[in-house]
Amino acid sequence: MILSDLDRCVSGDGSEVYRRVFADEAVFALEREHIFGKSWLYLCHDSQLKKPGDFITTYMADTPIIVARGDDGKIHASVNSCSHRGLPVCRSDSGNAKRFVCPYHSWSYTVTGDLASIPQERHTCNGRDRAHLGLKPVPRLAEYRGLVFGSFNQGIESLDDYLGDMRFYLDSYFNRFPAGVEVLGEPHKWRLRANWKLPVENQLGDVAHGPYLHATLLGDSPAVPEIDNFGHNCVPKAGHGAAVRLMPANAAPQDIAWGLEGMAALSGDPEFLSYLLEVQAQAADKIGQIGARIKGLTYGVYPNLSFLWSNSTLRVSHPRGAKEVEYWSWWVVPADAPDSVKTLLRSNFTHMFGPGGLLEQEDSESWMQQLKGSDISYMDDRPLYYGLGQGEECGHPDLPGLIGSSYNEHYAREFYKRWREDIASGMREGG
Repeated sequence: MILSDLDRCVSGDGSEVYRRVFADEAVFALEREHIFGKSWLYLCHDSQLKKPGDFITTYMADTPIIVARGDDGKIHASVNSCSHRGLPVCRSDSGNAKRFVCPYHSWSYTVTGDLASIPQERHTCNGRDRAHLGLKPVPRLAEYRGLVFGSFNQGIESLDDYLGDMRFYLDSYFNRFPAGVEVLGEPHKWRLRANWKLPVENQLGDVAHGPYLHATLLGDSPAVPEIDNFGHNCVPKAGHGAAVRLMPANAAPQDIAWGLEGMAALSGDPEFLSYLLEVQAQAADKIGQIGARIKGLTYGVYPNLSFLWSNSTLRVSHPRGAKEVEYWSWWVVPADAPDSVKTLLRSNFTHMFGPGGLLEQEDSESWMQQLKGSDISYMDDRPLYYGLGQGEECGHPDLPGLIGSSYNEHYAREFYKRWREDIASGMREGG
């Protein structure tokens, strides 16, 4: 692809996105280099690595990564590939280890990625410079509110600058609880014949599909008029997004408190209700009066991290080429919640979203059907339309960023404009 071809990918104002963006392997090759190779990518939550030696394995796009806490107490990330013959040195999803050992020749590595031993070395005479034979490190790591990110780009801006005003929206959840949050259990993981950007786009702010695609459950739900009356699609910085409801200042605490929508609230358990209302009563001291009135919907951090508010779910859309995505979903809960409360909250996570979730199945089917519609060569001259609400977004007295209604697609326009610019900048730098 040449630079001028980007006009046949995304229009300058982001209102037209050509179908090849979702189905062309040449486009994905550019994404791997210029987007995933240059951005901050979510790795894990620090609660998953509590002790020295704790590790998880994950991906940065399609690059396998080990993230571990070293004896120095710091988090380290390395590419999961042996320096000798390239095999993965760790095949577990998570655990605690002293060493990672390649199964082929038993080269072993510390959890921080240093080469520890070469069994064959005692049979040879020539020496090796072990400093250059460790696992390849991820050069930049940073953390925000327990969310750990890595980047292959040594010169990338700080994570705080990268997030910008998205921090305000992240704080409304991740700084809401007195003892912070924790990830419990292993992630759900499933593969779909779909492009990685559709799940991202869905949770940047596409709440408008809810009353239609999910009409059986949501069509007559009080959530729909609440979104119509109080909902906003927010773009704090191009590529990031937050769909929120800013509830009125005089709203009852039980109408705002996190955790009181979804299956768990149907239990009527007094401890459950008391805990969540107490959290809400303290929220203004933690995150300010405006933050305390936010009742989130969906969040997105560019390029592929998402968060579902009511279901307390962190999600990453891992590309497996242009036409397949591996979707990961973690359950997040207040760290100091009583065990009985956490047990009830689990139903919010499992019943609606996840591989067998009632709403997830409808979303997943739509994403897979979208790929079919994007892979029709006869339709190359018919871009997809993203212009709903264009020009209506504006500033807001209480919320940072450009703000539109819940039906304004500016969250997607800004994502694809940034996507286009990142690829264009990378191609210009590469000559």
